[in-house]
Amino acid sequence: MASILSVSGSPSVTSRTARLLDHVAARLAAQGHQVTPLEVRGLPSEALLGADFGHPAIVAATELFEQADGVVIGTPVYKAAYSGLLKSLLDLLPQYALTGKTILPLATGGSTAHVLAIDYALRPVLSSMGARHIVQGWFVLDRHITAHEDGSTSVEAGTEEALARLVDHFSAEVGAVPRLAAAG
Repeated sequence: MASILSVSGSPSVTSRTARLLDHVAARLAAQGHQVTPLEVRGLPSEALLGADFGHPAIVAATELFEQADGVVIGTPVYKAAYSGLLKSLLDLLPQYALTGKTILPLATGGSTAHVLAIDYALRPVLSSMGARHIVQGWFVLDRHITAHEDGSTSVEAGTEEALARLVDHFSAEVGAVPRLAAAG
């Protein structure tokens, strides 16, 4: 159906944000979408911090954004905002890198005090980058994400239900893009 880029803005190797994104990606893949993961922490720090727009890894990341129909952006919340690591990547993308894209913003954190970080910190940046549609985002408490010994991840039942509805809505929105383009 659609090509979806799943971007993890977490600096942690044992990231609950990355686990949540993998969980969401599995649901999207089951619906027929092609999901490509991008872990920002895997990009060279010297390129991110030195604003090296021409670095091959940054060029490749930019191309992933260009090729995607939709983007799922996940970030842990630090100090009531999305991660600085994610910010460093977004700053290196072209100004309108999200033009025509449908975006699903997700955030994780330890306290509900950060629940508004998506709407007050992340959404304005995504909007300024030309996103066609930013669907309702979702904040997930760290304690609602469980990593199992077999490598799988589960999400607390109530959170899972709400998240599934949002992911399905995003899936439908992204899937509608090619049909709309073909009709016009």
